[in-house]
Amino acid sequence: MMRHNLLRTSRSPWILICYLIGIATVLTSCSTVMKGRTGRAEIFRSQDYIVYVVGKEENSTTLAQEVLGDAGKAWLIEDNNPAGSFKKGQAVVIPIKEENIGGLYKDGIQIVPILCYHRFGKTCKSNLCISEKAFAKQVEYLKNNGYHTIHLSDLMEFLNYKTAIPSKSVVITLDDGYRSIYKFAYPLLKRYGFTATLFIYTDFIEASGNALTWNQLRELQAAGFEIGSHSLSHADLVKKLPHENDQTYWNRITKELMQSKEIIDRELNQDTQFFAYPYGNYNQQILGLFSDTGYKLGLTIRNGGNSFFANPMTLKRSQILEENMEYFVDRIQIIQPISLR
Repeated sequence: MMRHNLLRTSRSPWILICYLIGIATVLTSCSTVMKGRTGRAEIFRSQDYIVYVVGKEENSTTLAQEVLGDAGKAWLIEDNNPAGSFKKGQAVVIPIKEENIGGLYKDGIQIVPILCYHRFGKTCKSNLCISEKAFAKQVEYLKNNGYHTIHLSDLMEFLNYKTAIPSKSVVITLDDGYRSIYKFAYPLLKRYGFTATLFIYTDFIEASGNALTWNQLRELQAAGFEIGSHSLSHADLVKKLPHENDQTYWNRITKELMQSKEIIDRELNQDTQFFAYPYGNYNQQILGLFSDTGYKLGLTIRNGGNSFFANPMTLKRSQILEENMEYFVDRIQIIQPISLR
């Protein structure tokens, strides 16, 4: 049964924030604030929230580390305070525990966009290539508008109704294994504190100068990027070849899923759990293989976001095939409007 506090009256506790900030203003003006256990000016404490007056050189990250014990929870503080709150002398609300695990709000349901890119270049002729300038502009937009890139492992916990995620969560995926991912996308994402998931088809790795190497993939993995399978050969798994019968077709698609995972597991010393269907195509036979191969999430290329009750084997994923910002912004919506009253 869902916890009673999941269906909230707003996307952040604004009424509580305004009330407590009002108290903070009065108290700080009277110089009557009390020092909390961390030495910071603590205004209010309950079983759900703490209110502090921000000190010099403090921000959501330092507060998350010192108060919540995890700098990675900075998003939780940011989601519960208005933009521009983290200035010296301002009061901020720090939730003591995570809330809204399912992303349910009065005005709709949280959805997580998964973006799909392939390769990058100075200039591009194919719609599967995005110019470096356009990608940089898109990543900058995400950063400036408060988006957080999350891992697919985080999304999996959200889908399993185990944890909350930032309200502006997005997953960036990079398909196939082109060298331009390492040369351009990797340093750009790293500069903004973002991460991504690569989906590689193993026959391509080290096959040419345009492909990633296993050593580059290991470096990306060590930097926090996830690596998933995109099959062995990038074959369309739903198409039976002219010479195949049912059994030989079954053997081939089984090999595409299982051997690609085995190779990635061996080369990167991991348990590969994510699979992106080549061309986004799947059928019931392929879905039936998931329990045998060990994959936990399957990604399509159907546009749209993913709520906590999305089918983990057929997640929606939007390919970024154009460079104009209106097109991009349309694919990073985070709320599906619906009345939950």
